[in-house]
Amino acid sequence: MDKQEVKEIIKAAEIDSIRVEFPDLHGICRSKLVPACRLDETLEEGLNFAQATYIVDLSNDIAMGGGCGSDGGWSDMTLKPDLNTFAVLPHQPHTARIIGDTYLGDTPHPVDPRGALKKILKTYDEMGLRAIAASELEFMLFHPDGENYNSSPSCVYQVNPSVDNQGILRLIQNTCLDLGLEMIYLNHEFFPSQFEVNWKHTDAMKMADQSFTFKYVCKELANQHGLHLTFMGRPKDEGGGNGYHVHQSLVDIENNNNVFYDPDCEDGISDIQRYFIGGQLAHAKGMSAFLAPTINSYKRFVQDSFAPYNIAWGGDNRTTYCRVPDEREGGSRVENRAACASANPYLVMAATLAAGLDGIKNKIDPGDRADDDVYHDESGRYETVPFYLRDAIEELKADSAMAEAFSPELIAAFVALKEKEESRFKTAVTDWEFNEYSYHL
Repeated sequence: MDKQEVKEIIKAAEIDSIRVEFPDLHGICRSKLVPACRLDETLEEGLNFAQATYIVDLSNDIAMGGGCGSDGGWSDMTLKPDLNTFAVLPHQPHTARIIGDTYLGDTPHPVDPRGALKKILKTYDEMGLRAIAASELEFMLFHPDGENYNSSPSCVYQVNPSVDNQGILRLIQNTCLDLGLEMIYLNHEFFPSQFEVNWKHTDAMKMADQSFTFKYVCKELANQHGLHLTFMGRPKDEGGGNGYHVHQSLVDIENNNNVFYDPDCEDGISDIQRYFIGGQLAHAKGMSAFLAPTINSYKRFVQDSFAPYNIAWGGDNRTTYCRVPDEREGGSRVENRAACASANPYLVMAATLAAGLDGIKNKIDPGDRADDDVYHDESGRYETVPFYLRDAIEELKADSAMAEAFSPELIAAFVALKEKEESRFKTAVTDWEFNEYSYHL
């Protein structure tokens, strides 16, 4: 989309304000509101933000040692809008948005999650391959007092007023379609007040942008209707967890053929697809901190939860870390089922594609496929992902492929944020602890 086209849309839609946005390391949308009449200046000059935005934790404190704060003089970075992401926001009157990339001078900022994904996609491009992806995201809805939006059991795959009496699903669907986010369907998921959305596949960067947009738009829509929507991994004891499944494939840039399909290979699974899966499994531990980025994320990993923790791959088997659905030819793909819905879409996409790339380059064989329920496998043949954030951080530090794929600055900032989260949690006393111990000990 060029500037003139954007200006024509602004005029036709009577846009007076533009949100210029970027994702921080958490995946939170950070932005400034710009008068639409300043589009030219914004595109030419960019917008300044403090670099320390990348090391602000969720308690609104700074993770010192993350490389973007006092050691850099608390300096600015510049956000440069990407006009290809321009869209009118249907839920915000006379307002549009543009996602941007951050820079230090003329150099891409090394901690920018969107920039990290661009770097990995460029490597695929140089190999003559284009990464295709589709997201599945789960979320839960609550009333402001914390009560479930609906509390009836066994509502999976229902979309009637008894599970959605305010019509939020339809509102989310139509808002997203107006934004250009190609939803396939939405439905109630397994647990009370839990819902899921599925996307139509597209280029990996576009899918990351759409997933980022979806997450903040959904929260804003819920807030406007007096509800609280969360992508938190496991919001309550009695409910399950919210997952983020990523479907990925690779196509040949020249002929647009899906290279994951080979009719001459067993079950149509090409060598490239096998190696891609091999990379996913080899780096499942190392990328766990990106896919499950909070302390709460690891409370999803319980038996029979459909949150996979055994590092295995299979066909149409939802107990495995990587699932290969039955579709072949153009539909051949790998579904990584491990990520938490709270994860940053850019980092999830970047990490899984980086792992797959390492598998392809080093021809990592994934081994035999698992056809049984791996939750109950007692053979001991499957390793597991880390079960605590502190262990996932150490695995990330030790993974040389992740270190190569991401900049050292991004790794340092992300680790600083997560280690600070761990240190804060270490001294936090939960309600469970008080109720368990205080009356007896």
